[in-house]
Amino acid sequence: MKHKNTTLLLLAFAFISIGHAQKKFPNLESSKNSLNYKGRPSNASDRKSLAFSDKGAWFAFGFLESSAAQGGFSGPYLLTEQNGVWISPSFISLHLMNENQKEIIDWKMTLVNQNSYNSHLEQEFKNDKITVKQQLFFVSGHTALQKTTITNRSSQKISLFPSCESKLFLDDLQLSKENQQLKIVSTKSEAIGYIQFSNATAIEITKEGYKVQIEKLTLKPNETKEILVSQTFIFPQYSWQKEKESLTKINFETELERNKKEKELQLAKLIANKKDIYKNEIYSNLVAKLVLTLQNNTRIAAEGLRHDGLFPSYNYQWFNGFWAWDSWKHAVAVANYNPELAKNQIRAMFDYQEPNGFIPDCIYRDHLIEQNNYRNTKSPLAAWAVWKTFEKSKDKKFLAEMYPKLKAYHNWWYKERDHDQDGLCEFGSTDGTLIAAKWESGMDNAVRFDNSTILKNSEGAYSLDRESVDLNSFLYAEKLFLSNIAAIISLPIETATLKKEALHLKEKIQKQFWDQETAWFYDSTIDGTTLLKDMGCEGYLPIWAKVATPTQVKMAKENMMNPAIFNTFVPLPTLAADHPKFKPEGGYWRGPIWLDQSYFGIKGLYNYGYTAEANELSHKLIHNAEGVMQAGEAIRENYQPLTGKGLESFNFSWSAAHYLMLLLKE
Repeated sequence: MKHKNTTLLLLAFAFISIGHAQKKFPNLESSKNSLNYKGRPSNASDRKSLAFSDKGAWFAFGFLESSAAQGGFSGPYLLTEQNGVWISPSFISLHLMNENQKEIIDWKMTLVNQNSYNSHLEQEFKNDKITVKQQLFFVSGHTALQKTTITNRSSQKISLFPSCESKLFLDDLQLSKENQQLKIVSTKSEAIGYIQFSNATAIEITKEGYKVQIEKLTLKPNETKEILVSQTFIFPQYSWQKEKESLTKINFETELERNKKEKELQLAKLIANKKDIYKNEIYSNLVAKLVLTLQNNTRIAAEGLRHDGLFPSYNYQWFNGFWAWDSWKHAVAVANYNPELAKNQIRAMFDYQEPNGFIPDCIYRDHLIEQNNYRNTKSPLAAWAVWKTFEKSKDKKFLAEMYPKLKAYHNWWYKERDHDQDGLCEFGSTDGTLIAAKWESGMDNAVRFDNSTILKNSEGAYSLDRESVDLNSFLYAEKLFLSNIAAIISLPIETATLKKEALHLKEKIQKQFWDQETAWFYDSTIDGTTLLKDMGCEGYLPIWAKVATPTQVKMAKENMMNPAIFNTFVPLPTLAADHPKFKPEGGYWRGPIWLDQSYFGIKGLYNYGYTAEANELSHKLIHNAEGVMQAGEAIRENYQPLTGKGLESFNFSWSAAHYLMLLLKE
């Protein structure tokens, strides 16, 4: 009877604790497990599972699935080398031995739950003798803290002999003991790892890994004791000594509580800014999932990446860098909750601006793995990103800092990418290759470029033999954003000049790229006499940029709302569904849904007052794309427009960014 009462008391306490957490952190609780981090890394390069990180750290963790459970989290997954590798299945794997040197708990059989939050990870194991709870969160961009609490559930005193040990996947890592801590050095990275264990009594470097013995724990009935471990992976540009000193001042519970409050407040502010049509809690949980997707891709400055920013996807081997137009889009979304990160994402690309104004396509941390790509740039959305970031930050100094750089980049297009100097630009390349010129558009294999050729403008400057409607719409919008910036920083002459240039360009776009018969905007031949009638997503951009006439938008809207053309199951594909070359799966830019383009189309309809139509397309985009509304499912790089199937990379930043933009008020 006494045992039964104790059990009921513990259950009651558990329910009270859950209720308290839900009341104190309602958004974190409601959105828990929005991404599934469970997996079973079988080798260093296994990318089948996702991983959690925070604070811009270059490493991440997950959960071991129940059939492979150990006394620790999976990982770390190191982004400090080789574009992402698992150091081991579970590097900090706890063992709890009794006095007979037998494991007191079967981790696989006693796993009770695993829960992930935007703030931290936690898991719990329980048998008839003990309860083990583990929590992990990032205290900085260099260090994660892990706490294990062990509670004696029995009526007898228990003695435990804890240890941690692991075997490594990687043969390039060298482990050593340094001042009662484990040091990890790699031959493939400058970053150094430091693992500190509370109350370690012995550290042994083994042939395949390490083993750490922790002092004996004696627990009376219902008594709880803790084991703390810090895991630091830090690049030489940062001070390990300062990081180590800061860790001595941290209280785990206090810091975790602070982290929860920070994340809860972040979500609360975003949720309060949702559009009225998205007030339902399911969209609040989606907001949390989108922010977490962006969080997992965020990296602090390191080596070749001189400012903080976001990867397109840490989960894909070749997306471990910053891309120009990805960066502009990331910044616009991130500015809604972290304007400083948005500013730094923009600065990261401008760190590599050439004297002539050119911005490279992509930049990387380690140039021995991948070289920055100077063969092409990307569509000019930088001024949009700067202006949208200013709207959230109100930082005039940032505008003053960026304006001359933006102006140089804007002018570069007219110097290097206007073959016939008629004021309408073309995509192109610096090395004269056709493939790089297509990359510059961002729509690498789009049908509109199938029969294109390359033209030389000057040394190191080449153009495709067509003037693109999306590029010139971007440049029109950029003139207006630059004009806005010039006005704020008191440059009245430049403000007026840019507005005048925009008006002149607007007239050209409306006339040269519009086809009255099919009611769509197309690229044209370089002389402007012939439209290249492959109906694609580039036609959304004059509507987004507000360069189209109201009549043109009214007509184009009919195509956008037509199920046989653009209003597919997941709407606004990159190529019209009735085009003979439409390839909805495996087509890349020849049919699949890319969220940036769908966003531009929907935002364009909002711009011209077609709210009902924009809402309809938004609803389908959110609800019909596979996994977007499902807890545990990752946001994908693109989607199949007819079925909604997720395609290409997982955990894709710009998809998350544009979904977030759709959900929020301006």
